[in-house]
Amino acid sequence: MAKRYLPQRWRIIIRLDEMRSVEQTLGIMGIMSMKNQLETALKDAIRAGDEVPKRTLRMVLSAIRLAEVEKGAPLDDAAVMGILQKEIKSRQETIEDAQRAGRADLEGSARAEIEFLSGYLPQPFSQAELEALVRQVIAEVGATSIREMGQVMKVLMPRLQGRATGDQASQTVRKLLQ
Repeated sequence: MAKRYLPQRWRIIIRLDEMRSVEQTLGIMGIMSMKNQLETALKDAIRAGDEVPKRTLRMVLSAIRLAEVEKGAPLDDAAVMGILQKEIKSRQETIEDAQRAGRADLEGSARAEIEFLSGYLPQPFSQAELEALVRQVIAEVGATSIREMGQVMKVLMPRLQGRATGDQASQTVRKLLQ
């Protein structure tokens, strides 16, 4: 009832404070989205003066914001994981280019960035775990030949959840279907 008599701008400020406290509570409870975790890590890196995390997180958050603008809506955690994987792949290509050019400094910084970003991804599947998952999907789909690889991949890819690349999955499916 007291809010009804407050000026409009004060009511907005009160609502923003309420939203921030809810956001902080959710963060404390461990229900933080991946993007929020990255933003918090960036703030911590800025405070600590760590150059590699600061530079890397700024680039990743920039890529996330660009994807959100293109999509026109906030990204879910799976999409953020996909962006993290793309950033890691980009840095792996940077390492290859730096090796060809003889630039050990660029190679070292890219390796440090990959190591940092890998900490935000789930542990990758071992080859045995991936094969077990692929065998399960093949049995579900009822695939018997390489021609049905597309159907298997369609069911398999959402289950990988960033723990294996599409190349690893397709090679395993191809190997098991032949």
